[in-house]
Amino acid sequence: MPLLDHLWIILALPLAGAAINGLLGKNWPKSAVNSVAIGSVSLAFLAVAETVREFLQLSANQIPWVKTYFTWMTAGPFRVNFALQIDQLTIVMLLTVSFVGMLIHIYSTGYMAHEGGYYRFFSYLNLFMFFMLTLVLAANIVVMFVGWEGVGLCSYLLIGFWFLKQSAANAGKKAFIVTRIGDFGFTIGILLLFWTFHSVDFGTIFQQAANMASDTMAQAGVLTTICLLLFTGAIGKSAQLPLYVWLPDAMEGPTPVSALIHAATMVTAGVYMVARMHPLFSRSPIAMLAVAIVGAITAFYSATIGLVQTDIKKVLAYSTVSQLGYMFLACGVGAYAAGIFHLMTHAFFKGLLFLCAGSVIHAMGGEQDMRKMGGLRKLIPVTFWSMFIATFAISGVPGFAGFFSKDEILEAAQSGPHANTALWLLGLVAAGLTSFYMFRLIFLTFFGKQQFDEHKVHVHESPRNMTIPLMILAFLSIFGGWFAAPHLVGGTDHFDSFLHPVFASYEIQHPAGQEESLAGSAGEEGGIKPSPAMGLLHAVTGPPVIVGLIGILIAWWFYIKRPDLPKKLAASMHGLYELLLNKYWVDELYAATIVRPLLWISTNVLWHRVDEGIIDGTVNGSARVARDAGGKFRELQSGNARSYASWVVIGAVSFAAILLGVWMKVR
Repeated sequence: MPLLDHLWIILALPLAGAAINGLLGKNWPKSAVNSVAIGSVSLAFLAVAETVREFLQLSANQIPWVKTYFTWMTAGPFRVNFALQIDQLTIVMLLTVSFVGMLIHIYSTGYMAHEGGYYRFFSYLNLFMFFMLTLVLAANIVVMFVGWEGVGLCSYLLIGFWFLKQSAANAGKKAFIVTRIGDFGFTIGILLLFWTFHSVDFGTIFQQAANMASDTMAQAGVLTTICLLLFTGAIGKSAQLPLYVWLPDAMEGPTPVSALIHAATMVTAGVYMVARMHPLFSRSPIAMLAVAIVGAITAFYSATIGLVQTDIKKVLAYSTVSQLGYMFLACGVGAYAAGIFHLMTHAFFKGLLFLCAGSVIHAMGGEQDMRKMGGLRKLIPVTFWSMFIATFAISGVPGFAGFFSKDEILEAAQSGPHANTALWLLGLVAAGLTSFYMFRLIFLTFFGKQQFDEHKVHVHESPRNMTIPLMILAFLSIFGGWFAAPHLVGGTDHFDSFLHPVFASYEIQHPAGQEESLAGSAGEEGGIKPSPAMGLLHAVTGPPVIVGLIGILIAWWFYIKRPDLPKKLAASMHGLYELLLNKYWVDELYAATIVRPLLWISTNVLWHRVDEGIIDGTVNGSARVARDAGGKFRELQSGNARSYASWVVIGAVSFAAILLGVWMKVR
């Protein structure tokens, strides 16, 4: 039975796991819950692996492979099929989501071992996997939207998992509400998409878009409007400016949730959507520029906040927002493959960083403040070396996964077809800041003097079901980017080559001669192709690597060589320090300009005046009139025969007078 014909199995497995644990797991032992949860995602990963094997045997004219199972909705010309598809982009996302998700499920069996609601947690995790895989496999924008909204729902459930904790409940509600703002624009974009193309199927939309004239910077048309509306949804889902505020607060959820949803999978949904809709975005220069600007500014802005945070998970949260900005910068300058490449490598090293942070918190008995740690590297060596490798990867140290993907993004921003020097500089500075705050985290946590009482905190390495996933992700954080390594010596970038058919299918044809000039500007100087040795030397000594090393050296100087300097610098630059520490007071600004005014309006206008005054007043007033009238009419039923006779006479006389009046008028 070819799995390509039965892609629904990939979705059905985690959905079944969620249903079984959710309905029956409450009375089961944890081992049974583990078997269902891990077994379902492991089988889903094996199904993905078999699907990939079958996909690689397809001929080029069969790609994308689309399988329609049934007609889901029909309303006049509006028709939606439940259809799934596979192409090279889907393959990358499927492997990343299913494999990293499986590792995080395994890790969670150790991290959540002593928590209440164990079965509920794994039911939510499985449900999230179902919706994320639905989003990735969707062959039309409506099925994608189901997965899109589903991962938002699961995010709300998992962030607020400890719902008796007020901050966790508030964080869950904040995530749900803020992402709904972006999803409102996304929904309008879907409606406009159908109104324009009379279809919601990706293949039909892209074929029609390929025959449409591109918008220009001087004239924005319907394509630009659609792209900007869809990108609004991506801003909310992928936590970009100005809708990023939910993600740092989402760290209130369990650490495996942070690793799975807020580092490796859900928050990358916006990047995947932009890459999937590239035939539209590539025909809208304004939308492309908007994506690049938002991405670059977010990358820089979030990196500055990460410089001074003291909560180990908050540092990683702002780092996630910053790295997502890099991915959007790549898409905005037309380097879609580089953006997806960074999405994949980021899933490895950022997922690892969050899991290592969870291991540190586990070892420290729940402590998350880095200022209360220090000297942990010998006490939890597996966690230390895993986190050290992940930090090298995110800092772009040559040879590690992040080096290859980040270098491609900055190269495209500097010299690609849609290059922008200002945005490249923002990305470059953000790279230096990333190296600084990540090694600040490493030095504060694992080096220096112990800032905790060993008699009160029993520091210990995590169990094997937590450390084995760390080792696997550490391996991928080193070698996960080597698909692009031959490119450094004049060879082939295998990752880019694999995705090339997806992003070349509907690309805009440049005028004759322009393609050669673009290629020359991107990779050659004066029309002379550099030698492999010079190409490698340029890559490992380029600006991204240099600023990264500078960031590492400054962090070493501040937190190892001269640990007294950070406090002195914070005191001398108190205003700037407070600005960064308080995250630019954006939450306070939103509260003052949006939240509190809306609460006042809802309380004083909508509640007291509209609801109580008008709606309740109308209902209650009608009841009061009916009651009073009934009371008056009740008095007529006195039981007095003389009174009844009087009313009969009055009625008869009145009726006779009416008849007399009518007769006189007719006559």
